[in-house]
Amino acid sequence: MTGLLPRLLAIVYPACATAGADGLPAPQRIDFAALARPRPRNSALAAPPGLHVLPDIVTRRREMPPLRLYETLKRVALAQRRTFLHAEFPEQLQAHFVARSAQCNFPDLVAIQVTPDSMPALYSRSIYGRSDFGVNRWRLVAWLTALDAAI
Repeated sequence: MTGLLPRLLAIVYPACATAGADGLPAPQRIDFAALARPRPRNSALAAPPGLHVLPDIVTRRREMPPLRLYETLKRVALAQRRTFLHAEFPEQLQAHFVARSAQCNFPDLVAIQVTPDSMPALYSRSIYGRSDFGVNRWRLVAWLTALDAAI
């Protein structure tokens, strides 16, 4: 983390002063089937159909074994700039990342999971702010596009 702006923002938003996943609490495993989205809407969800909450992006089955799809999706996530692995729950094929903004070092949290029938679920949400200006949705589109290119 460099620059004056993140240091000034850290007065109000402490996690802006840290790097990677530092300064953020360890994430807990997410149950995508029971996910409750917060208000305000500063998050985006890409998930298979049939969840109790309607996703912003409906994902589809990929033609590869779930573990291989999970490893590929993790590689896609880690290839993104300013994105860091925060926690992993390999028995659920679930991982959590911190994605930081370029200018202000704002941290967003991103969880990924692959279902047993090879369908990805991604949930990206902002820690700070009432609006994300579409950044979380844009991130999920970019990651899914990169996933398809990697397959």
